[in-house]
Amino acid sequence: MSAELARLSPGGLVALGTGYLLVLFLLALAVERGWVGRAVTRHPAVYTLALGVYASAWAIYGSLELAASSGYGYLAYYLGVAGAFLLAPVLLVPIQRLTRSYQLASLADLFAFRFRSRWVGTLITVVSLLAVLPLLALQVQTLGDSIQLLTGAASPGLLALVFCALSALFAMLFGARHSRLHARHDTLLAVIAFESVIKLGALLTLGAVALFGVFHGPADLQAWLDGPGQLHQAASAQPDAAHWRTLLLLFFAAALLMPHMFHITFAETLSRRTLLQASWTLPLFLLLMAIPVPLILWAAQAQGHDQAVGSAYLAFMLSEAAWVGALAFLAGLAAASGTMIIIALALSGMILNHVLLVAHPPDAQPDLYRWLRWLRRALIAAVILGGWLFYHLIGVHHDLTTLGLAAFVGMAQCLPGLLALLYWPGANRKGMVAGLTVGTLIWLAGLWLPLLAGWPALVLIPPGLEGLAGEPGWYVVALVSLAANSLILILVSLASHTSAGERAAAEACSVDAVIRPKRLPLQAATGADFTHHLARALGKEVAEREVERALADLGLSPLDGRPYALRRLRDRIQANLSGLMGPSVAQDIVDRYLPYRHGGQDATEDIHFVESRLEAYRSRLTGLARELDGLRRYHRRILARLPVGLCTFGVDDELLMWNDALAELSGIDGTSVVGARRDGLPAPWGELLGRLLAAPDDHLYKQPVTLGGTTRYLTLHRAELPADDDLRGGTVILIEDHSELKWLEDELVHAARLASIGQVAAGVAHEIGNPITGISSLAQNLRYDTEDPQVLETAGQIQQLTDRVSRIVSSLVGFAHGGRHVGGSRFAPVAIATVTEEALHLIRLARSGEDVHYRNLCTPDLEAIGDAQRLQQVMINLLSNARDASEPGGEITVAADREGDWLKVSVTDEGHGLDDRMREHLFEPFTTTKPPGEGTGLGLPLVYSIVAEHHGRIEIDSPPPDRTRGTRISLWLPTDRQDGDTTDEPDSDR
Repeated sequence: MSAELARLSPGGLVALGTGYLLVLFLLALAVERGWVGRAVTRHPAVYTLALGVYASAWAIYGSLELAASSGYGYLAYYLGVAGAFLLAPVLLVPIQRLTRSYQLASLADLFAFRFRSRWVGTLITVVSLLAVLPLLALQVQTLGDSIQLLTGAASPGLLALVFCALSALFAMLFGARHSRLHARHDTLLAVIAFESVIKLGALLTLGAVALFGVFHGPADLQAWLDGPGQLHQAASAQPDAAHWRTLLLLFFAAALLMPHMFHITFAETLSRRTLLQASWTLPLFLLLMAIPVPLILWAAQAQGHDQAVGSAYLAFMLSEAAWVGALAFLAGLAAASGTMIIIALALSGMILNHVLLVAHPPDAQPDLYRWLRWLRRALIAAVILGGWLFYHLIGVHHDLTTLGLAAFVGMAQCLPGLLALLYWPGANRKGMVAGLTVGTLIWLAGLWLPLLAGWPALVLIPPGLEGLAGEPGWYVVALVSLAANSLILILVSLASHTSAGERAAAEACSVDAVIRPKRLPLQAATGADFTHHLARALGKEVAEREVERALADLGLSPLDGRPYALRRLRDRIQANLSGLMGPSVAQDIVDRYLPYRHGGQDATEDIHFVESRLEAYRSRLTGLARELDGLRRYHRRILARLPVGLCTFGVDDELLMWNDALAELSGIDGTSVVGARRDGLPAPWGELLGRLLAAPDDHLYKQPVTLGGTTRYLTLHRAELPADDDLRGGTVILIEDHSELKWLEDELVHAARLASIGQVAAGVAHEIGNPITGISSLAQNLRYDTEDPQVLETAGQIQQLTDRVSRIVSSLVGFAHGGRHVGGSRFAPVAIATVTEEALHLIRLARSGEDVHYRNLCTPDLEAIGDAQRLQQVMINLLSNARDASEPGGEITVAADREGDWLKVSVTDEGHGLDDRMREHLFEPFTTTKPPGEGTGLGLPLVYSIVAEHHGRIEIDSPPPDRTRGTRISLWLPTDRQDGDTTDEPDSDR
């Protein structure tokens, strides 16, 4: 059952490794070119497999080493991360919410955002770098040891450097193409997922070789375990329960804090649903990775090779077949290269944002994006080279377990700060920095420095914990450092002051909390001003792109000057810049070049922003918070749906609410004006509301306002909301549309005027009737007293005019009494051409308007059913008005045409036309376009009354459709007799 190690030539091994990396390059190119569809690259399974980057070379080789020394204790590596992902709803999802909302791409970004300090981000970066170097060295060491086993090369480190260089090249080409760390790298995720498939497939194959090649199936394995295998199992020290729990804690922390895990879990823009799916798919993947480990160990022990090589590399001894050794090497190469690529990518961003840019801010770089990309690429190469140097100088002298535990204990120092960041708003910067510093110093002295110099571990055992003496150094250092870290964080935070910025960030980081920004005005007046201000820091081109991107994200116009919109734009730009160069530098740039305007009233909470965030998080609220939010939404809906217009202003004159009724009345959607200053509202609302706010009284009644081309009458009521320590102040304004009430009042006044006209008209008719009767009698006597034709003609005209006066008086009396017209012969066919000629003859008797030309285009055959005298009165009034409106030399045209059962008669002039507002009131009594003293305003109302009596209708076009100026009045008169004697009541509203 023994096997010898199959050797490979150095050239063949390099070809094998280079060929594998070339496959990665080709796969990346296929994804970049779109040869692999998005349905594949964005499938949730790809994300789960990408998270398999956690299974580094430790999972391939280190787990074997740990299983040989600690038995089933090796499972802690898999169960720790499985526990972290099983807690995804309460642990990972809140972190994802923060990283997506504020563009936080690394652990350093998250800490710098929460504790509001650039130096916090720098400290986290340094700790991460120190902790990750042993892990990087572990990856390189597995490559070097594998190369030496397979080839017997004297200098395996140089060949390992070749593979490190190729990995760095891949990371530079496909991982640093975007300037923003928070951009999704579909190519990178697909490649890492492919490497996870290689790792899993290789390990399962090696496990199958062990089970069916070394042993002859499960029964043979069980027989060996019951026999010779018991000696080997007895030689393996099973982990103490305390050690086991500590290992679980370390690997639990690694799942959250290791730069490569944080990057894949949170920096890649994945959905919440995908992350929740990974909470069970990743543990399943790791379970499959863990199953082959004991099989390989038992097979090597059964062959007697457990003493021939280091226990980490027992997989190479399973078979004499060369492909088994090559498969074990490829599994290690896939694990090591993927881990190095993602660690380099994550650490390069952290070093760039929290070390280089903090020390040397990007002051108006000519091409900022290109400058940042090349800096990241250089840092990627430097990180991987640093890992190789750490291996070459230090790591080669230590086993994998020592390197791995040193890295995991160091990274776990950030765990107390992370938990406080999420669940304890009272934690502050001083406490976190103090705790992290003490914990890191204990770790450096106990585990990291001994790696460098080979010193014995400096383990500090506090008084009262003497029982830890004799325990493994990693265990003591882990317990003491984490305990000191946590205790100091709590004590210093409780004893020191927390800044306002930290409190605001703490609220944003707390689970299910909503950040409450302050309502302060900016010095920039519009979104377009942001470009000018930011250009001093970023350069004109970059500033324009960043502002345009933020405007597009929010759906805002660059000319929007609402303070609320500008605050949202500022926050969005800061979040986007955070993804580009880290939250510390982004905050410094925004605070310096987009400052708030201070010196006015005290800042108040941005209630509109808070409500919008509450709406977004409504589904996550539970218990009393959910009930209170339901009550808030109910009250707000009442205000929004009130049938009366309502708006509210803060103490700083900023509009906070604009309800639905007011939006309908004004034609202005609330979302476009909420957050604006009162003086920035569209006309006439800024002036109208300002008038009420400045008025000594709380009411303004029936204010005329032009809305949509019509005059409306609005009544406004004001209520002041006094502010105190617990309540926000402001002003509530109710706006009622009293236009119909105003019109009704006008109608009542008009009715009273008509009633008085009726009374006057009755007296006028009585007083005028007697003289008119005398004049008519004298005119009739003239016919019998003379034979002179001219006198007879004059007497006839006098008779006609007296009849007309009588009819005018009668019509006026009838109109004033509600449209009941007086007398009149039975309707008969009337030739409209004759009526027009007689009217023109009477018009020409007046000496005024002699320079106006008249054209009668009515044909003799066109007849209407009506009263000739009344229709003549209509034509005289229309022609008289047309004459008065015409300029010297103008032309007045009378035309008629049959339209079905109607005769259309039109009078058209070439005058100046009618005003739109005047046109609506032309048929009301006493409405005239003539100067005072030249018109009574009764002509057109009488025309309307007579036309209505004839069952006709009247329309006005000014200007006519076929002309650019002038007025055309059209009458439609029936050509057949109408049933009934009733007439239409004239509408005085027209």
